[in-house]
Amino acid sequence: MSRDRGGKDAGAGPAAPAAEWRNFYGRLRGKGLRAAQRAYLEEDLPRLSPGPVSREENPAREKLDIGARFGERPLWLEVGFGGGEHLVALAAAHPEVAFIGCEPYLNGVAMLLGKLRARPLENLTIYPGDVRDLFDVLPEGSVARTYLLYPDPWPKRRHHRRRFVTPGYLRELYRVMLPGAELRLATDIADYVRQALEEVPRAGFEWLAGSARDWREPWEGWVSTRYEQKALREGRAAHYLRFRRQ
Repeated sequence: MSRDRGGKDAGAGPAAPAAEWRNFYGRLRGKGLRAAQRAYLEEDLPRLSPGPVSREENPAREKLDIGARFGERPLWLEVGFGGGEHLVALAAAHPEVAFIGCEPYLNGVAMLLGKLRARPLENLTIYPGDVRDLFDVLPEGSVARTYLLYPDPWPKRRHHRRRFVTPGYLRELYRVMLPGAELRLATDIADYVRQALEEVPRAGFEWLAGSARDWREPWEGWVSTRYEQKALREGRAAHYLRFRRQ
């Protein structure tokens, strides 16, 4: 992820748009990567890129040509895919759909790449960075579904503004999603649910719940993740929220 301020360079042709200063909170790297994982990142990640996303690769913030990569397939996005178990299972189950997985934590990216070595998929691409940079270059109305599964809860009140379910993220998500597209959110944090139910509808999404069963039970095709299994072992209840982009 770049933190370049995008200053102008006189005499170098049209200037790129000034880059918004973005703090990034959270880990980009954990314990040392194994040699095999480093090889995955070096050898496999470049060919799985959705296109030029970062400000170094794409300083003019030109939009990605989704059709050139995926044809007419609908595009689904997973924000923060963790170790990639849900993303791989979903992409394998839906070869008619194109996927972009976004995850800034390199250890998680390496875990996903290891899964793809064992189970190659041609309908899946990866952006290993801040999803806000990806939002910059996704065409308006290009995403047919978005998954946000067990996002970082940022439990301290002073850190709630870092959560994904805040106006800065949701405004851009609304822009890149098709009218009628779904946002699917799973979390074990009750206060995250509270904030989501306040902020997501304000951003132009309708909550698709007719009864308590609709948020207590996972949607059809749900693939449990290691984060969910940990939450259930520790006695926390999972919540499954579906929203429709209006």
